[in-house]
Amino acid sequence: MLNRTQEPYSYAPVEFEYNLIDCSKKKFSNGIMLHFVSDHVQPVLQFELVFKAGLWYEKQHAVAQTTAALLKSGTSQKTSFQINEIFEQFGANVKISADPDFTTLSISCLTKHFIKLLELIYEIITDAQFPQHEIEIFIQNAKQRLAVQLKKSDFIANRKIDEFLFGLQHPYGKYLLDSDYDALTQTMLKEHVHNHYTSQNCMMFLAGEFGPEELTAIEKIFGNQAWNNTTQIPPPVHAIIPSNDKKHRIVNDENGVQGAIRIASDFPLKSHPDFAPMIILNTLFGGYFGSRLMSNIREEKGYTYGIHSYMYNHQHAGAYLITTEAGKEVCEAAIQEIYKEMEILRNELVDEEELMLVKNYLLGNMLGDLDGSFQIIQRWKGLILNGFAKERFESNVNIYKSITPEALRELANKYYRPENFYELVVV
Repeated sequence: MLNRTQEPYSYAPVEFEYNLIDCSKKKFSNGIMLHFVSDHVQPVLQFELVFKAGLWYEKQHAVAQTTAALLKSGTSQKTSFQINEIFEQFGANVKISADPDFTTLSISCLTKHFIKLLELIYEIITDAQFPQHEIEIFIQNAKQRLAVQLKKSDFIANRKIDEFLFGLQHPYGKYLLDSDYDALTQTMLKEHVHNHYTSQNCMMFLAGEFGPEELTAIEKIFGNQAWNNTTQIPPPVHAIIPSNDKKHRIVNDENGVQGAIRIASDFPLKSHPDFAPMIILNTLFGGYFGSRLMSNIREEKGYTYGIHSYMYNHQHAGAYLITTEAGKEVCEAAIQEIYKEMEILRNELVDEEELMLVKNYLLGNMLGDLDGSFQIIQRWKGLILNGFAKERFESNVNIYKSITPEALRELANKYYRPENFYELVVV
């Protein structure tokens, strides 16, 4: 019998065993690999097609993002209105987005409607027409948004720091101008789809409630023959040309009262052995609300409402970024406090209690990522797109649990050196 006078034992996340459920996979005759995780919790599913069609692969500025934005704008058989009406009729949520490396088409819907919608997904990928009037409306709206954003110091800072890190002609460093939108043509968008939204350039991810009928329909529609360009296009190569100057101060608004601070350096890719251990150090430094940067610069000094640090998750080049906004009269003081926190981590061992708090925070978040097929397939997607196997997940868990204060200090001495960082303030 349960003893209600005795408090049950409470487990900390660091004490749990973490198991990533295996992801099933099926290779179709045209080479597409489908990765899938099923459950029967709710009669819904999520289906994603991921193409190597991000900014890295575009021939002209703005093409990748515009193509993604307008992919549902019409086919030879249906208008934009008709396409969106069908998705709404079946309660489907369809998102198409282009990031620096990939373009992802995602559809979430009730399982009973999924097969009906597959043909439409195939149609918009293989028969996108990009009507001229839709392009003109998009360009007009994009230029209006850009005009508004260019008045914001944080928007300018985000553009410029990537330029300093990678160079203005690099896919990770370039930014859009009005002239880039004006140069867009229907031919450019069609060519981008034809060359990069292809069966040989596609990976698929499926999660939720489904069965043999849904898997057969995916294979019948997408997997039995090649679609769009069947010629293998060599992946492009882009050289990084960083800025020679490390410190930059830009006045975007003479009457501005707030400055956007960006401090950044290059950093290894996710495949580097230091990446996973640096997740722990970064979290402690500036990666969550209880971080040292938050405690010092927000809570103690009151310079900002929030400050954060990140590691870029790009495929071809990495970076480390610290970002905040502060009153322009305290921007320089805030920067000095950032470097002060770096110095402390280089010279002093992290307290075991603070380190345990960070470990439990990271591992607790990981528990959420293992709850349900939608979350699990996203974890697998991150592994697969980066060329990792399940062992990478298991290795990361072991690193999170076992890393020592000495290892963190060694990492801080390797990566938290002020002379390696670009420093930018935009007012």
